[in-house]
Amino acid sequence: MAGHFEATPGGGAAVALDEVEISILRSLAVQLLELIGPGDQPAEGEDPLAALFAEGPSKPPADPALARLFPDAYGGPGAPDGSAGAVKPEEERELRERSAEFRRFTEMDLRSGKRDDALAVVRTLDALSPAAGGGAVLTLTGDECLSWLRSLNDLRLTIGTRLEVSDEDQGEEGSLYRLPDTDPRKPMVMAYLWLGALQESLVETLMP
Repeated sequence: MAGHFEATPGGGAAVALDEVEISILRSLAVQLLELIGPGDQPAEGEDPLAALFAEGPSKPPADPALARLFPDAYGGPGAPDGSAGAVKPEEERELRERSAEFRRFTEMDLRSGKRDDALAVVRTLDALSPAAGGGAVLTLTGDECLSWLRSLNDLRLTIGTRLEVSDEDQGEEGSLYRLPDTDPRKPMVMAYLWLGALQESLVETLMP
């Protein structure tokens, strides 16, 4: 089981983690929470229901990693609808307006969801009872598995952005393995590849 998820009864999964792996995963999840931010909380005396329907930002985040986590819905880099190709100026303007409108009403919910997923990672790790050697078996419910999958993906997107790994590079990770130990990016690269292996293992475990 070490390093690989295995299915558990009820649609969950389990993996053995050593003390260092637990510490790294928790640290990365906490850093992701800090990157995403605490979210907009209702001010003192403010109607919580009104705050629930408050509009979010209309422009993409300035931080490239956040922009990767919250891409434009239409026309921007990494747009999920694939509409980032060459378009006429008037079409580009329309796409920007549509993206701004979509972002205003969705980004706050998206941020909340990503925070919940990262918090689930932290809480499940904090609930572990380490053995004498410091390691433990992490056992996740079906819902926790989904939170982990989403959070692992967010972590990989964030680290990949910091490493300037493009979508086209995702399938050509051999060059990342060949980085010399003296390269300052090596620790981040190893974390990126390890998270990918964990994510793949969890996906395979949950497949019917």
